Amino acid sequence: MVFYFISNVVSPPYTLYMGFDKNENEELIRWGWPEDVWFHVDKLSSAHVYLRLHPGETIDDIPQAVIDDCVQLVKANSIQGNKQNNLDVVYTMWANLKKTASMDVGQVGFHKEKDVKKVRVEKRINEIVNRLNKTKTEEQPDFRALREERDKKEREDQRRLQQEQKWKEKEEEKRKQEQAEIRSYGTYMKSENMQSNRDYDASDDDFM
Repeated sequence: MVFYFISNVVSPPYTLYMGFDKNENEELIRWGWPEDVWFHVDKLSSAHVYLRLHPGETIDDIPQAVIDDCVQLVKANSIQGNKQNNLDVVYTMWANLKKTASMDVGQVGFHKEKDVKKVRVEKRINEIVNRLNKTKTEEQPDFRALREERDKKEREDQRRLQQEQKWKEKEEEKRKQEQAEIRSYGTYMKSENMQSNRDYDASDDDFM
């Protein structure tokens, strides 16, 4: 089971989601998307909250109001963290999550610590948590199928872009050839390279 939330404090809105338990978290770790940002309470047990970026965005493009939504949601879904003030929430891109065989179910590490961001959360803000909970929906998705469909679309988009680029290159080459022919014709038609009938000397011809 996965819970979906909508952060509509900005337009267009963002989708947030989290697993029901550590088993769903494990699936999310395995089949997350490259454009997903992972949130977790630092050094405490909590839900794994993911934010899906819009196309072309990076982790540095996330509006502060959306980050506030994410950290409040992950704090509210931490048994210990929900009761504490002044705690930290860490977040990083899904691709930076590291999973090894020795780790417990739902546990993760990081490939690069320097790519992990941290934000201090002073207290729970009920207004934010209640607003997000009003958008909450539940689904039982096939994580693998969704990821494979996403990757398939990306490959199709890349092929389309490559074809468009090849067409543009051909058109540009055609344009250059046409311009070269025009320049060549213009050089040939210059007055110093042309002769009129007045320039013709009949004595230059040989007759049998």
